Amino acid sequence: MSIEFCGLQLAHPIVNGSGTFDAIAARRAFGDALDEQFPFAAFVSKTITLAPRAGNAPPRLWEAQAGLVNSIGLPNKGLERYMAEDLPELARLPVPLITNVMGSTAEEIAVLLQACDSHEEISAVELNVSCPNVHTGLDIGADPVALERVLHAVRAQLRKPLIVKLTPNCADVAACALAAQEGGADAVSLINTLRATALAPATAHAGEPARPVPWLGGGTGGLSGAAIRPVALAQVAAVAKRVTIPVVGMGGVQSAAHARQFLDVGARLVAVGTESFRDPSFATRVAAELGFVRQPA
Repeated sequence: MSIEFCGLQLAHPIVNGSGTFDAIAARRAFGDALDEQFPFAAFVSKTITLAPRAGNAPPRLWEAQAGLVNSIGLPNKGLERYMAEDLPELARLPVPLITNVMGSTAEEIAVLLQACDSHEEISAVELNVSCPNVHTGLDIGADPVALERVLHAVRAQLRKPLIVKLTPNCADVAACALAAQEGGADAVSLINTLRATALAPATAHAGEPARPVPWLGGGTGGLSGAAIRPVALAQVAAVAKRVTIPVVGMGGVQSAAHARQFLDVGARLVAVGTESFRDPSFATRVAAELGFVRQPA
């Protein structure tokens, strides 16, 4: 069996969530075995921005009950170094490469899409619209009108499939998905992490009463893991009913049964993230249990 997704033929429906699997580091650790037993049907890169980003100050992780709060801050080399240094390595993977990009204006996004369009090693682009708009301070993807306007402005820069990664932190995610479709998206993916915070134990200073302070260096972060699965299923189901383009569902997948739930509510592909931190081969086991690939020995 195989899966057709935006013109790509994939061996099975399991991919990685952006930023949750470092394929370059995995090749250093596992060598050629990585290519022989690569866990995903397509590989989604970490988010790439126009300029390099150092990410948020540590601490960056907080283990919550049934989940993980991260405040990584999208550290990356920037577009130029990604193309020069990472792309040649990622192009060696035995599956299609989907490059995830993010910009805070239509102009930035257009440059990112143009660059991806010019490299045949990239099969598709995933556009992260959870970035705050520099003019409004709001997530570009949280406003259907703004999202459709931005996509109309940039879509002509990319001839390849465009996947829009939606933010769950909005009033009506299905309306945003429809706006993405009307703006020219070939698919949508969701959910991204839910806004969350973590507090350090209360401490007293200079005789003042003890007060809790944010644990994460970025102040707040995003919640992933099993805790968000019911929210993710509800949002994926709502989006799948509203749009006609393919949907990539994700959020708290811990088993093949969970992946099947996302497929049952309308997802074409399922992305896994947090669970891969515990088991890098998790996606292979899920695909095998779904009947798409042979169970590894």
